Amino acid sequence: MLESCQSAQERWGGVHLLIDRWLRERHELIKAFEALHAEVPAPKAHSAELLGFCQILVDYVSAGHFEVYEQLMAEARAFGDQRGLELAKQIYPRIEAITEAALAFNDGCDNGDSREGECLSSELKRLGQLLHERFELEDCLIEVLHTAHSSQVAQPV
Repeated sequence: MLESCQSAQERWGGVHLLIDRWLRERHELIKAFEALHAEVPAPKAHSAELLGFCQILVDYVSAGHFEVYEQLMAEARAFGDQRGLELAKQIYPRIEAITEAALAFNDGCDNGDSREGECLSSELKRLGQLLHERFELEDCLIEVLHTAHSSQVAQPV
């Protein structure tokens, strides 16, 4: 009953906070990635830095999959944003594929399948390219599915 009385700001303001937290996690992920990528001659498998990076990576992609995207889609549905929903339908499969690649990288580290030296550097470079693509796709989703509704959220329903 109380839920039906909430204004749009109360209802969707939490999405903004969720996105802000997620973008802070992205920043942590980027910093951890850059620290790994800067290791000379190459990062070592099972190093504390690599394992820490993998944990941040899994947390980030999980938050996107289980929290952020779900909330963005709910917001778009609530505002009847068919254009945004269609865009998400087109973009999401690629984000899922990148998620699978990130999880496979993590699994390789967890299982001891991770390669050493230059092979690991090559895997990290490829993962970095995929993450860059993912960030661009996520930014597009945030822009279309959330920012587009910000003026509507600011007004009481």
